Amino acid sequence: MTILIDNGHGGIINGVYQTAGKRSPVWNDGSQLFEGEFNRAIVNQIIQELTKLKINYVNIAPEYWDVRLETRVNRANKYSPTESFYLSVHSNAGGGHGSEIFTSLGDTKSDQIATIFGNEFIKKFPDRTLRTDFSDGDLDKERRFYVLTRTRMPAILTENFFMDNEEECKTLLMTREGRAQIAHYHVEAIKKVKQQLY
Repeated sequence: MTILIDNGHGGIINGVYQTAGKRSPVWNDGSQLFEGEFNRAIVNQIIQELTKLKINYVNIAPEYWDVRLETRVNRANKYSPTESFYLSVHSNAGGGHGSEIFTSLGDTKSDQIATIFGNEFIKKFPDRTLRTDFSDGDLDKERRFYVLTRTRMPAILTENFFMDNEEECKTLLMTREGRAQIAHYHVEAIKKVKQQLY
């Protein structure tokens, strides 16, 4: 099994954030989260743990500039659709709270992967909200996101808390401890996916 890991959006180059929008408000203490930096930090921690566990992975967008979605998908689609899955890591916005896991429409292997991730989230964050949609019998939310519909292999996208929710942003998304917990939940889920589905 190979995990194709996608850190959404661009990073920071020479102090300049590479993606328009995709950032928290500037909080009263002057701090601000840039989503692309957060995504890369989480992916880097996941990669460190997968290396220790000897679980195969590919960083789909190692660059710090904002790699086009088409490029990300084309890179992913070079890998086996039956021996890999695609994991896109993000942080949410829009005034809510909690985390979400997205798949494409329909009943696919992606749904099974998303359920494993959801169960691991609940274990790691029992006092936090997992925003779910059980209308089709499982917990993931289904959307026609480009990276979910254009990849040949199962694919999920995690939205990890809300960067425009001050409490979640400052206690989870911007702290070393919070980031470690978020990365750990992803790694534990990957281990379970490998054990149960590959």
